[in-house]
Amino acid sequence: MAELVDAATLDKLKARASYVGAAINVIQTLLKIGFGILGQSAALIADGIHSLSDLLSDLLVIIAVKLGSREADHEHPYGHRRFETIATVILGFSLIAVGGAIAWSVMERMAKPEHLPVPNVLSLAVAALSILINEWLYHYTKRIAKKTRSKLLLANAWHQRSDAISSLVVLFGIGAVLLGYPLADGIAAIVVALMVAKIGLNLVFESIKELVDTSLPPELVAEIRAAINAIDGVEGIHLLRTRHMGEDALIDAHIVVDPRITVSEGHMIGDIVRDDLIKRFDDVMDVLVHVDPEDDESLQEQSRPLSRGEVQRLLERYLADFKLAIDDFRIHYLDGQIEVEVILPFAVSESPEQFAAIKKQCRQMTVEIKKIDNVFLFFKV
Repeated sequence: MAELVDAATLDKLKARASYVGAAINVIQTLLKIGFGILGQSAALIADGIHSLSDLLSDLLVIIAVKLGSREADHEHPYGHRRFETIATVILGFSLIAVGGAIAWSVMERMAKPEHLPVPNVLSLAVAALSILINEWLYHYTKRIAKKTRSKLLLANAWHQRSDAISSLVVLFGIGAVLLGYPLADGIAAIVVALMVAKIGLNLVFESIKELVDTSLPPELVAEIRAAINAIDGVEGIHLLRTRHMGEDALIDAHIVVDPRITVSEGHMIGDIVRDDLIKRFDDVMDVLVHVDPEDDESLQEQSRPLSRGEVQRLLERYLADFKLAIDDFRIHYLDGQIEVEVILPFAVSESPEQFAAIKKQCRQMTVEIKKIDNVFLFFKV
C-alpha cells in the first residue's frame, strides 16, 4: 500500500512538480523555437510548440490542483477532484488542436519542397539536449504522480515523455536532411504533430470515461469483490458499483448477511467492509455499504410490506386477550414475506392452556393475513 501522507502534503508535491515542469518548459520553448528559426528547422519549431503545450499543461495542472484540493462543502459533498478531470479534458483538446495546426502548416510548406529551409548542426544539438531534459522531467513527474496518485500529473508526465520522443524524431529528421534528404525535416514535424494529437485524444477519451462514471478496470473490480466476500459475516454480494473521481475511487456495495442477526451486528459488518477496502486499496476514498438479509435483486416486485406499526396492531388484535403476556416482537422481511417472532415471558410456558391459545391465534393470523408467512413464539428467561 502507498505511503500514507496527508492531503496538504500531496497537493504541495503536485504543485511543486508542476512548477518545476513549467520552469523547464519555458526554457525549452524559447530554445527550440529560437534555434528552430535560426537553424531553419520546421521540426524543431514544431517541437518548440509541443514544449509550449507542455507549459500550458503545467499551468493547467497548477490551477486544477488548487481547485481540486479544496475541501468538500455543502454543494460538493464528494469534494472537488473532478476539476482535475475537466482540466485533463481541456488539455487533451488543446493538444489535438496544436497537433492539427502543426501538421497542416508543415504539409502546406512541403507542397513546395524547393522552398523548404535546410536546418543546421546547431538545431541538432538543441534536439539532443531536449531529449535528455524531457526524459529526466518525465521520470521526476511520474515519481511524484505515483506518490500522490494523481492521474492528471501522470498524464502530464507522459506528455513530457512524448516531448522527449518527439525531440528524438526531430533529431533523426534534422540528421536526415543534413545527409541529403530534404523532406525529412518536414516529415519529422508531421510525425511530432500526430504524436501530440494522439496524446490529446487519449487524454480526452480517458477523462470522458471518468466524467460519465465508468467503472474501475474489471480486474480491480474482481479483486474488490473477492476482498468483500472474504470478510467474516459477509454471505454474498449481489450489487457492486465503482467509479472514479479524480485520482480517487468510490464504491457502492450491497452485501448479504445472515438475516437473523441484529441490526447493530449487520451495521458492524458493513463498517468492517468499508474500512478494509479503504485500507487495502490505495485509490479507494469512500465505500457505501448497503446491508441486505438476502439477495433481493432477482425478486419480483412486491406490494408494499407491512410496517412495524401495522404488525403491532395485528398482534394486539389477534392476541388481545394476551396483550400483557407479550414482552416484545421482531420482524423478518424475507423472500417477499414476513416472519414474526413473538417474545413471551417464561411464565407462559408453565401455563399450557394459555400457550395453546396463543399458538392458535397466531396460526389464525397467518391464515387470514397473507403477507405474514410465519409466527414463531420464544420464551424470555
